[in-house]
Amino acid sequence: MDPSSGYEAVASDFLAGRGSAQSSGIGVNAVRCWATTLPPGAAVLDLGCGSGLPITKVLIEQKLNVYALDAAPSFVEAFRRNFPAVPVICEAVQDSTFFNRTFDGVLAWGLMFLLSPEHQRGLICSIAALVVPGGRFLFTAPVEPVAWSDAMTGLDSRSLGGEEYRTQLSANGLAVVSEYKDEGLNHYYDTRKLARSTLERNPE
Repeated sequence: MDPSSGYEAVASDFLAGRGSAQSSGIGVNAVRCWATTLPPGAAVLDLGCGSGLPITKVLIEQKLNVYALDAAPSFVEAFRRNFPAVPVICEAVQDSTFFNRTFDGVLAWGLMFLLSPEHQRGLICSIAALVVPGGRFLFTAPVEPVAWSDAMTGLDSRSLGGEEYRTQLSANGLAVVSEYKDEGLNHYYDTRKLARSTLERNPE
């Protein structure tokens, strides 16, 4: 199984398009608004970072302490050229060590639905362990439970649907703060990790 979900094979095309966008692109404004909810210097993990353009660049511009991860070697190489001072590792989220640390925020833009349903559920569980109490997790996925072919790779993509995502998030101590769409109609789930005392008062 290709850990990059087919993106290594189409890396040159991606990098020539969205992966070269410097300051604009679908999702940039939404991610910038989310980044402003985090304090300056907050440690943020960008999952599926690609070349770092345009999304990771937004996090850096907001003075966040960014770490990045992607499973496609070509993307990681491009990221290092674009942002040599930002730590980045070439790992699949299914097997990652996630830098062996916790984070104030985690972002997964355009990644979740590339994974199998089993791996999506596993990633939510992993992220719940990575985020500090009060920290944020933002990801994109259609609100409908649906499967489709990825426009670039032709491989299957699957959304678990809003009801299932909310169930999985709640079961792992992540409360949905808000949901919204960007100019490209990408659906966002903005979540906050509950404090342990809150979980104890509200057991499943």
